[in-house]
Amino acid sequence: MSNQNDQARLPAVIFDMDGVIFATEQLYIDCCKAVKDKYHMGTDEDVEALCFRCIGITSAMTRKNILDTYGEDFPIDAYFADSSRLFKERFGDGKHLIKPGVEEVFEYLKGSGIRTALASSTRTVTLSDELKRAGLFSNFDVIVGGDQVTRSKPEPDIFLRAAELLGEEPENCFVIEDSYNGIRAAHTAGMHPIMIPDLLPPTEEMREKADVILSSLTEVSGYLQTRKF
Repeated sequence: MSNQNDQARLPAVIFDMDGVIFATEQLYIDCCKAVKDKYHMGTDEDVEALCFRCIGITSAMTRKNILDTYGEDFPIDAYFADSSRLFKERFGDGKHLIKPGVEEVFEYLKGSGIRTALASSTRTVTLSDELKRAGLFSNFDVIVGGDQVTRSKPEPDIFLRAAELLGEEPENCFVIEDSYNGIRAAHTAGMHPIMIPDLLPPTEEMREKADVILSSLTEVSGYLQTRKF
């Protein structure tokens, strides 16, 4: 009887946000480059390379990367404020930045009774605000931000916390990620990583650690229907 119940269980799906739900990664990097001269940060290539190193990590780790690069006296808070202000001026509430397939995948998950979580390195309050502005907040049963865990991706903490709040075992959770650190974290957590590349192309490591690499969210529902639990 126990085995039958286990097989009948529905999986849970944990999403990253930037690069998965929202097409914001490159747009924010462009804003960082646009204000770089004010802060004497070098070339566009220098700033973009730094931003790429910060994909998938917490704001605390991002701060550390920037200060390690430009020095402890770098005016990092002013730089973040200017970059964020420019992003809001250019893109407003971000509703038009929702990636293709988002509505379809949530329609499928809700219709199938599959529980969902958002687990992103961004602070929880920021996650909630951005999801509410885009009209997506109600799609998630659980939201976990980077401020809720001690260790950043590629450590598995944020995904294990999301599974705990969902009441699910890690092996019953799919994780949809675009970043290398996100896939590493999901793999270490013993979950089922699904990579949907955004800025970072799949590598051999990603092919080994991910269960599958899909081209967009529009393929997720079809893939999940092929999996047996």
